[in-house]
Amino acid sequence: MSGGIGTGAAAPAVQERAAPASYDDLVSRVLAGRLGPDPRTLRIAVAFTTSQVVRHDGRRGGYRNEVLSLRLDRAVGSCAVEPGALSAGAVDDCVGADVARLLEHPLTPVRVAALDAYLMHVTPHTPENGAFPHPLPAGSSLEKSRARAKAVVELLDVRPGQTVLVVGVVNSLLEALRSRGIPYIPCDLKGGRTEWGEPIVTDALAELDRCDAVLASGMTLGNGSFEPLREHALRADKQLVMFAQTGSAVLPRLLGAGVSAVCAEPYPFFWLDGGPGVIHRYGHVHRQGHAHGHGHESGRPSGHRDGSTGAAL
Repeated sequence: MSGGIGTGAAAPAVQERAAPASYDDLVSRVLAGRLGPDPRTLRIAVAFTTSQVVRHDGRRGGYRNEVLSLRLDRAVGSCAVEPGALSAGAVDDCVGADVARLLEHPLTPVRVAALDAYLMHVTPHTPENGAFPHPLPAGSSLEKSRARAKAVVELLDVRPGQTVLVVGVVNSLLEALRSRGIPYIPCDLKGGRTEWGEPIVTDALAELDRCDAVLASGMTLGNGSFEPLREHALRADKQLVMFAQTGSAVLPRLLGAGVSAVCAEPYPFFWLDGGPGVIHRYGHVHRQGHAHGHGHESGRPSGHRDGSTGAAL
């Protein structure tokens, strides 16, 4: 988990530090070469998918994940996809392609993974770029899931009685919220029920006025539902905390533009290795009072689920 493959080598100095106005603005800046090297000069060396099916001991349901990853030098950018939705031809299309071409690819997951790889290359998860590393202990998949959930929930700043909309159901996150007595609204495109029998709503946008803060998966980048969440958080001055395996290097760039905090987890993810690992936190001062650095600065939100439990990425 803590190996160098998930963090990019520092590239020439980044020209702009101000937060982009939106996800599309961020892409435009990259294409214009305003955040680092011209993306037309950088090519993807390796493209691959990672598939996972898991059922934790003691849990009633299981889940399935598939992730597209693109390697650029030392950096790896990732975007979750619906299992089976990405053809082998799409993966082949990425290999040897320059980043600029992939940023205009017809498939959204390819565009997101390419943007993630580029930003991981120019602004890796380091303290200089606003990241605060947080260790994950060695353990079973469930133990590491719970450790990650605790680190994510610490980024929320909610008062007693305030409700959190959770976009992308992850039972370990819900469990962490429950342990702190924080009310939540679970939301996922596939509906169903949580591990505790609570109904899962399917339309996050319809629930925004009922919540005081939003905790959302990076998968919202891949299914086009991130921008409505960001715009609402900015307009309503509402906290938006992102937990991201998808787009882990993308979302920190939107701090100050609607995103309040990010728990970033680049490839390889915690569920791939039982050894110790590391995630990176950006943004908000979490509930224990430790300051987190400030980074730089489209829909139906969803995590990916299978059965009665989820693992949004």
